[in-house]
Amino acid sequence: MAEKRTILVCSCESTMPLDADALQRGCRGAQVKTANQLCRAEIERFRAAAATSDDLVVGCTQEAPLFSEVAGERSGTISFVNLRETAGWSSDAAKTGPKMAALLAAAAEPLPDIPYVSLNSEGIVLIYGRDDSAIEAGKLLADHLDVTVLIARQKGLVPPRVTEFPVVQGRIKSARGHLGAFEVVVDDYAVPAPSSRGELAFGAARDGATSRCDLLIDLSGEAPLFAAPDLRDGYLRADPGDPAAVLRTILKARDLTGTFDKPRYITFNESLCAHSRSKIVGCHRCLDLCPAGAITPNGDHVAINAEICAGCGQCAAACPTGAAAYALPPADLLMRKLRLLLLTYREAGGQHPIILLHDEAHGAELIDALARHGAGLPAHVLPLAVNEITQVGLETVAAAFAYGAGALRFLLRARPRHDITGLRQTIALAQPILAGLGFGGARVAAIETDDPDALGEAVRAIMTLDPSPRPASFSAIGAKRDVMRLALRELQRAAPAPVDVISLPVDAPFGSVEINVEGCTLCLACVSSCPTGALTADTEKPMLRFAEDACVQCGLCKSTCPEKVITLRPQLDFRAATAAARVLKEEEPFHCVRCDKPFGVKSTIERVSAKLEGKHWMFKGSARRLNVIKMCEDCRVAAMAEEDFDPYGKPRPPVRTTADYLRERDEKAGEGDG
Repeated sequence: MAEKRTILVCSCESTMPLDADALQRGCRGAQVKTANQLCRAEIERFRAAAATSDDLVVGCTQEAPLFSEVAGERSGTISFVNLRETAGWSSDAAKTGPKMAALLAAAAEPLPDIPYVSLNSEGIVLIYGRDDSAIEAGKLLADHLDVTVLIARQKGLVPPRVTEFPVVQGRIKSARGHLGAFEVVVDDYAVPAPSSRGELAFGAARDGATSRCDLLIDLSGEAPLFAAPDLRDGYLRADPGDPAAVLRTILKARDLTGTFDKPRYITFNESLCAHSRSKIVGCHRCLDLCPAGAITPNGDHVAINAEICAGCGQCAAACPTGAAAYALPPADLLMRKLRLLLLTYREAGGQHPIILLHDEAHGAELIDALARHGAGLPAHVLPLAVNEITQVGLETVAAAFAYGAGALRFLLRARPRHDITGLRQTIALAQPILAGLGFGGARVAAIETDDPDALGEAVRAIMTLDPSPRPASFSAIGAKRDVMRLALRELQRAAPAPVDVISLPVDAPFGSVEINVEGCTLCLACVSSCPTGALTADTEKPMLRFAEDACVQCGLCKSTCPEKVITLRPQLDFRAATAAARVLKEEEPFHCVRCDKPFGVKSTIERVSAKLEGKHWMFKGSARRLNVIKMCEDCRVAAMAEEDFDPYGKPRPPVRTTADYLRERDEKAGEGDG
């Protein structure tokens, strides 16, 4: 805590007790002040603190707009944290002093600057429908947007008295893009005849018509045009049989003109991507998990479309190399918040902490409802909000237990809106690691509910689990893969029963590479395909080395190996971080029979020579030809030139030049004259 940091905590008209001693123990170096009605009767106390403090933390979010207005422009920062619903309004309110101190400390961790991507919409909208409800929607939007209505083949449409906007026939075959850049392909496309009388009559239809628009409103009642349609910016969909839903969609579409900034949720370093090499696919974790379809193969790596990305973070949580990393916030910042939360809780006297990770849209509302209408969260349950629950990776889970958490729970919807396979894989990977290190019991799990009372029952039913006997205090700084390695090492150091090696499930991002030594020819194809440098060769002699700390189990080496002698063993070896690369296979080099230069692999050269000697027509009865195989690349060329070797076993005809053809022509002409 900074020396000029002030913390203001309000009892909200004495509806929650404040343990000033616990707050001061946890928030060392900061000036902690308490109030009873800070937002009304004691507002001048806030004004004075805002004027004199560099950094100000206020234990209230309900009145944050008022406090921000009163503070005006200032050089320091103001952070707001909800102490009332997350701690004070609870049946355990008298014990929540350490929890409040922890929440205040975590709230003070500054957020980094988030990069943004701009989406531009000029208001060109395509309304896709099945009947005249689409035309009615077009009429409501015609004064605000540039409207075109596309209706699947439908009879009985009344021709308009005045053509305010185009109404055409067609069925969308495919669609792609995002807000400001949609492109649809339409089959059965036809325009109406201007002479339509009783009903709209359409001309000759054609397939494959293309349309571009900024907004796409789908009132067709059919299957959505995109995977995870609610995540596609600019694609608005409503049931045409629900007038209220259609009206909400129309009102939302009216405001979608101009330039919009959305966070660039994922930072991507293609040089670290282990997707493929030489058209052989290795890692495809992110491709399998992205619900929005924002990730596509792009040569040896993948490409992430920032305009389509909806920020679920599953790609970053699953990425074994750290090529994809979450930016809202980065993994190291989230770990630092966890560090402050747990260390402060312990310093303030708290015991047996349980971390409850939740999002704002669902989790925060559920926690608020539990506090307002139920018993609230227990005093030892520490809530921590993240942008998306699915952004949390193994590094965060490992850090939580290394810092002293007794258990960790993810708060999810009873019926998640999108696939959460990535999060389930993270839990499945964390469980054997924790169990292998002596953390018994149900340490990591999900609470899937939409009922605040069910949430309260679930958190109170969590058995008391002892935290690490030696909690860590490391500070995580760096890229995702680096902080993951650090968190796992610290977790082992802090574990109740540390071991060196833990077996992991298939597809884990850690493990060993094993080879069948007898079948390996040291062709080193695996070395050229390894994207992380886990497999390396030696420049002096035939050798294959393996550094387990760099292996991400992408499988490219296994797929590339021509002899098929490579197998993967998923495991977590804590010694790998400090161990030297081990030799998988080593052989003596073969020495050139002409210059004695070492080259190739002795066993390979001898095996090839034995197979060809006296058996292949090119080498039958010629020891000199066979010796060429036993020469280095330089001597081989020299020997073939000196001995006039020919691959077909007989001398080649001399090279004919233009002079030769001209000479022969003149000789034939002279013979004719004679």
